[in-house]
Amino acid sequence: MTQDEMKKAVAEAALEYVQNGWIIGVGTGSTANHFIDALAGIKSRIDGAVASSEASAERLRGHGIEVLDLNSAGPLPVYVDGADESTRHLHLTKGGGGALTREKIVAAASEKFICVIDETKQVDYLGAFPLPVEVIPMARSHVARALVALGGNPVLREGFRTDNGNVILDVHGLRIMNPVELESEIDHIAGVVSNGLFARRPADVLLIGTPSGVNTVTA
Repeated sequence: MTQDEMKKAVAEAALEYVQNGWIIGVGTGSTANHFIDALAGIKSRIDGAVASSEASAERLRGHGIEVLDLNSAGPLPVYVDGADESTRHLHLTKGGGGALTREKIVAAASEKFICVIDETKQVDYLGAFPLPVEVIPMARSHVARALVALGGNPVLREGFRTDNGNVILDVHGLRIMNPVELESEIDHIAGVVSNGLFARRPADVLLIGTPSGVNTVTA
């Protein structure tokens, strides 16, 4: 089974967490795209979706699924999204696609966060994948210096702007042993919008695609 096939299998498994009449929170990225495609098969059963990015919103609309604004949708029963890394504690690194802030907002507004990954994303500790940090453009250099002081090597994601109009610094070289504390510390740097650590609000359920099937880990 290829990595993409594992992503597709785990995305389809997430449909089990979707109930009739719900508005579904939907993430961003390759595995989330597979979930959107699978969601299209049951679109008559749901009342719509809230998307964490313009790209996901466009894909949802392409399948004829109504995309709602989070302000009008209110609290969501479930949010389904992928991750760039996950530990056994269900702490995540997200933001490889640049949608980390909106992903964090939709996750926070959801009762249950279902994270869907393939087995290559499982790690003992976070940090091998560069940590994305969304930054107000005028604060880029200030934030970069603060991230260096924390032991990281921040690199500007060239030619990229988030859906919010900000820039991303990808922080290399971190060995993140205390993700809850580091998430808070980075968020308190003036000019940081959010960072890609999902530790204060981790996943509730982790669905892992493997060559032998889908494994489930719960908090």
